[in-house]
Amino acid sequence: MKLSDLLKTIQPVRIIGSTDVEITGINIDSRLIEAGHLFMAMRGTQTDGHAYIPAAIGKGAVAVLCEELPEKPEAGIAYIQVKDSEDAVGKVATAFYGDPTSKMELVGVTGTNGKTTIATLLYNMFRYFGYKAGLISTVCNYIDERPVPTEHTTPDPITLNRLLGEMADSGCKYVFMEVSSHSIAQKRISGLKFAGGIFTNLTRDHLDYHKTVENYLKAKKAFFDGLPKTAFAITNADDKNGKVMVQNCRAVVKTYSTQTMADYKARIMECHFEGMFLEIEGREVGVQFTGRFNASNLLAVYGAARMLGKQTDDILIAMSMLKCVSGRLEPIHSPKGFTAIVDYAHTPDALKNVLLSIHEILQATGQVITVCGAGGNQDKGKRPIMAKESARLSDRVIITSDNPRFEEPQDIINDMLAGLDKDDLQKTISIVDRREAIKTACMLAKRGDVILVAGKGHENYQEIKGVKHHFDDKEELKAIMC
Repeated sequence: MKLSDLLKTIQPVRIIGSTDVEITGINIDSRLIEAGHLFMAMRGTQTDGHAYIPAAIGKGAVAVLCEELPEKPEAGIAYIQVKDSEDAVGKVATAFYGDPTSKMELVGVTGTNGKTTIATLLYNMFRYFGYKAGLISTVCNYIDERPVPTEHTTPDPITLNRLLGEMADSGCKYVFMEVSSHSIAQKRISGLKFAGGIFTNLTRDHLDYHKTVENYLKAKKAFFDGLPKTAFAITNADDKNGKVMVQNCRAVVKTYSTQTMADYKARIMECHFEGMFLEIEGREVGVQFTGRFNASNLLAVYGAARMLGKQTDDILIAMSMLKCVSGRLEPIHSPKGFTAIVDYAHTPDALKNVLLSIHEILQATGQVITVCGAGGNQDKGKRPIMAKESARLSDRVIITSDNPRFEEPQDIINDMLAGLDKDDLQKTISIVDRREAIKTACMLAKRGDVILVAGKGHENYQEIKGVKHHFDDKEELKAIMC
């Protein structure tokens, strides 16, 4: 593709050199540059891509997109100066990969909790309807039925557009995508055309990056501010931030709720660990999910399917066939009569929601034992709050390691314990080794009790000092229970 064609979607501040040059590839990583490539320099959180312009040219880059031009531009190289490289990279990537989202219905899901569940269930539902569909999520990306491993909730703009391009080439009519606050703030989704957006909820998370809850909220809201008039926006009326998200939204706005008046409303009629019965718009449906927050997630799925033109009866039939997402309120039953729940809950609000759901089902017939930790090198402020929520809603608490990353596990545990008062500490123990913590919980559990193992969910590793070691909460529980 000619460089001049790639630049039609952006407004350069200045161009040095000829744009009548063939571009054979684009990249933001100088190590991946090959002959004929366009190198796009971005100011990252760790490094500044401008420092790698000489290296990229040395590897064969014929053009450079940047915010700051070098003092001595090299002859024969085209330089494109832009005001905002983050925004430009996404738009250039979209153009290079043939504007893939113009050929599909792309629906983005954003919020603190529930993104993976909603995006995955929509993907599974539309494949059940017989469509080719794509999924971009925390757990795994899928091009129809083909899995593509994922490193981030939302990939970088080039990886993202390449993936969407493959989905378009494979005939995917619908694509469902988790949209993280990082990706919005860093404009990784710049240039994409969304058919719709879904807001789940907003509670404290990622403050190590956003610094304040207000900044975190603004990042989420920016996604809805950018939706076109032709799109739809579905927002959670049960969340205090639900209306805020769509204040300046040009899209068609719909609401969903399990508690108040809304366009899409559900009522929980009966709830068990294996599933529940819901009433949605006057129709009853049995689903293989449990908990009020899952009722809310399913309602968002229902609303999106309706906005995408599907009929109520077809949606409810498909909904009854859907299975829970790996590591999301996933039950494992012990021969000894207790139940273990594996859940990805890694924020205070997510922990609270899962524990409240467990109590709704238990109805004081058994004790709740919670095993939880907190990730290293991330928002430290949520650690004591998570411990407090666990203690408030559990009979016993075991604080343990999650993904300590480059922090000492005991330091993270100490941060969590700092949130507990004298009474909380009497029912709390700390065990650094996660395997031993899970074993201890199983030893404490009696018939009718429930163990919540929170924080890792679908993850099958522990990240320690930059190395990922195999560790799967479900595998550990099943081995102990045998």
